[in-house]
Amino acid sequence: MLQKTIGLAMAFSLAGASTAAADYPTRDITAVVVWAAGGGTDVATRIVGAEMEKHLPVRINVTNRTGGVAGSVGLSYAYGQPADGYTLMGFADANVTAAVQGGWEERFDVWHPWVIGGAPSILSVAADAPWQSLEELIEAAEAEPGQLRATASAAGSIHHLNLLTLEEAAGISFNFIPYPGSAPAQNATIAGEVSVVVTSLAEQQQLLEAERLRPLALMTDDAQEIAGFGLVPSAYEVVDGLEEGALLAQMLGIAVRADVPDEVIEVLDAAFVAALESEPVQQWAELNAYTLSGLSGKAAQDELRRREQIYSWQLYDLDIVTISPDTLGIERPGS
Repeated sequence: MLQKTIGLAMAFSLAGASTAAADYPTRDITAVVVWAAGGGTDVATRIVGAEMEKHLPVRINVTNRTGGVAGSVGLSYAYGQPADGYTLMGFADANVTAAVQGGWEERFDVWHPWVIGGAPSILSVAADAPWQSLEELIEAAEAEPGQLRATASAAGSIHHLNLLTLEEAAGISFNFIPYPGSAPAQNATIAGEVSVVVTSLAEQQQLLEAERLRPLALMTDDAQEIAGFGLVPSAYEVVDGLEEGALLAQMLGIAVRADVPDEVIEVLDAAFVAALESEPVQQWAELNAYTLSGLSGKAAQDELRRREQIYSWQLYDLDIVTISPDTLGIERPGS
């Protein structure tokens, strides 16, 4: 009799969950951004979320929960909410290093992601800094190993990893100062707290236009014209030791727990696709040097898994972290 009662209760529970998913959404959705307000992830989540709202009967309210390592505080909070589709997570690819940095116990495949896109990293200094080129900055770093203060958003971010790659290739070392996001890192550079900043071109664009920062090199394959500064070289042109493909562009997106009902995924997927195709998002991307992606589901998970491997092992091989990725089931790239 007890087993029958339990079975009936489970059946009613599952039926109720199925009905709720079919009616989704019936109340406002919260998008938790794991990085600081004003940074690339925050702005991208708000822009795309506002367009997704137009295809849903509810609002998407964006909130910031920063802290921990690689956004682990926000990750833990968002993942700790019910798997019902009412909590989204605004992410950057740096979040894939949270596990190897000891921030939380999950791999990134616990999420169903939608990739908005990203922009290349760019290395800049404050407008009144003494260095006029990357060559001059490298010479200064060679003269004072480990003394020049540099930032690149949070530890383990794509910008930090690109900075580490540059240091290794050029045979130099900076004194790395982490910040909880790109916006505070850039502000710290302008204020003189640090000498060098690596964030995305999109995030720096307004500060470059206002001549608050001076670009020294793009952390991407090609040089690029930047208004007021002419042709800014690629770091590959300056540093001989940089291997092709060693520097990666950031990846920003929105995710939901992977174990939400399929009906929820379908609703969010349709809203996301419509948002990325909208004129406001297209214009925002063009004005802010973003390349839109649109990867979702398995394709997005596969790319983020690849980056999880690359970033985690790079941090471990450079002695930035002590947790071996293989203990977390993260295979070495190419293995």
